[in-house]
Amino acid sequence: MIELNQISKIFHAGTANAKQVIAELNLKVHSGEFVTIIGSNGAGKTTLFNLISGNLTPSGGMIELDGKDVTSKPEYKRAKYIGRIFQDPLRGTASNMSVEANMMIARQKGFKWPKISLNQKMRADFRSRLEHLEMGLQDRMKENVSNLSGGQRQALTLLMMVMSGPKIILLDEHTAALDPHNAQIVMNLTARFIHEYHLTALMITHNMQQAIDFGNRLLMMDGGEIIIDVQGAEKSKLTRTKLMDMFRRVRQTDFNSDEVLLSTAQ
Repeated sequence: MIELNQISKIFHAGTANAKQVIAELNLKVHSGEFVTIIGSNGAGKTTLFNLISGNLTPSGGMIELDGKDVTSKPEYKRAKYIGRIFQDPLRGTASNMSVEANMMIARQKGFKWPKISLNQKMRADFRSRLEHLEMGLQDRMKENVSNLSGGQRQALTLLMMVMSGPKIILLDEHTAALDPHNAQIVMNLTARFIHEYHLTALMITHNMQQAIDFGNRLLMMDGGEIIIDVQGAEKSKLTRTKLMDMFRRVRQTDFNSDEVLLSTAQ
């Protein structure tokens, strides 16, 4: 589903401020995989997502999505089959519109003149979908999204994303701004939607335990490289201690990101 071949990214290339943030990275992600990605700040995680989504163009290498070369395709064309959720719950919804209007936008895959007006059948479908979130939003469909909590907005964003029919989803620390209770709700919904909709998912997190507990594959990035790739039975037996030992063997030094090491399960 995703294949990166010798991908590199250099900012300010050809100047005294040139900085390589991704270094000849190779990655294959198969259809249906749920990959968690962890690493310290500056490891290249978000840059990797920006390259996959088309927000950035690589300095070298090739990107294939679903068997097609998309290296030079702009973000809006890739958005047809890529869904992305960011850390900020405000980014995924239109605050000044109602819950049902936001869901209508997701159903139509973007802001365009409605082909069909909201009707009773659609409202019943939206209500049923919202009931599965178990947040009471089915009784607040006509309320503006600005009235919702951060956890409710992120859960709604997640639901809207899967309604739009992506093949690939990129989750960029999408629970980091939530309190532990809501973060756990959103993570459980995430795992359920990935399974039910047969999605291919990559999730960045600073929460080491979250990265270990969710998904079937874990990548650790450092210095623009993927230095650890654990999957299958090996991942199911992974612990924080084992992961730190693996990092130490690869880099010959201790992992020293306080943000990751001190994170609690969310």
